[in-house]
Amino acid sequence: MQPSPTPELSQFAADVLAGLSATPKRLSSRYFYDDEGSRLFMEIMKLPEYYPTQAELKIFEDQSDDILAAFSDNAEGIDLIELGAGDGAKTAVLIEHFLAEDLDFTYSPIDISQEANAALEARFREKFPSLEIRPHTGDYFQVLDSLKNGNGRRKVLMFLGSNIGNFLREKAVDFFRSLRLVMNPNDRLFIGFDMQKDPRVIVAAYDDPQGVTAAFNLNLLTRINRELGADFDPAKFSHYAQYRPVECAARSFLISREKQTVHIEALGRSFDFEQWEPIFMEISQKYTHAMLEELSSESGFTIEAEFLNDEDFYIDSLWRPV
Repeated sequence: MQPSPTPELSQFAADVLAGLSATPKRLSSRYFYDDEGSRLFMEIMKLPEYYPTQAELKIFEDQSDDILAAFSDNAEGIDLIELGAGDGAKTAVLIEHFLAEDLDFTYSPIDISQEANAALEARFREKFPSLEIRPHTGDYFQVLDSLKNGNGRRKVLMFLGSNIGNFLREKAVDFFRSLRLVMNPNDRLFIGFDMQKDPRVIVAAYDDPQGVTAAFNLNLLTRINRELGADFDPAKFSHYAQYRPVECAARSFLISREKQTVHIEALGRSFDFEQWEPIFMEISQKYTHAMLEELSSESGFTIEAEFLNDEDFYIDSLWRPV
């Protein structure tokens, strides 16, 4: 008898079924981040074309005093909670500064990848022996709900790297509203936003010549093969990225290079692909100031402070619940 699928696998299977049954076909970017996907994304962040990493890093290096002041204003101490921490390279700049200034704080990275979390914890324990670090592996909201009441200290939730750009607008508002529900009035939300800019710069960030972004997207097919018993041949698909300036959005696709049929055992289904048929994989929204104002107000927040990198037109925005 086959073992029953776990709830997580059942949701994965259901989302793959819905996506590949849709017209046009799609796969959810939330499933990019298995252990290999997390490793590949850390490689993407090191690419010279992927400017958001360096843009945000420069903000942290140049404006760490102002960020510390904004985080700790009228707070006895803070609990720094990072959603999707990855390798923590940028956050390390803030942590080093906060420790040097004797800020009373703890650091809790939340990531869906146990491997990424374990590597981050080991690195930070070695680099910052005095840091109180409390990693959590799992779904953001389940972990945050368990931390909601806590010790009454200010929580600063950080969602960096413009990862919010992977959400369509309605989903972004839902995400922020869900965060608002697990926040107290004295808590803060610190979000990275990649702003609208030269379309050529944006396209290069999502279609690097080294092929790392392509491998990152194609890895989802490998994950479906492994976890759902599919027979995707990643070599029969190619990665394609574009930017639509009117929508302020980059989009990525996997394109079927030939007419083919893929069977997925866990679904008991086969899916036909025409030659050059796309699978929509990811949106990377870029923002204007007006969009930030609308998002914050609709989600139950007000913008308290902004930290801008003029050169790359990237903003880290601090929101207060209202």
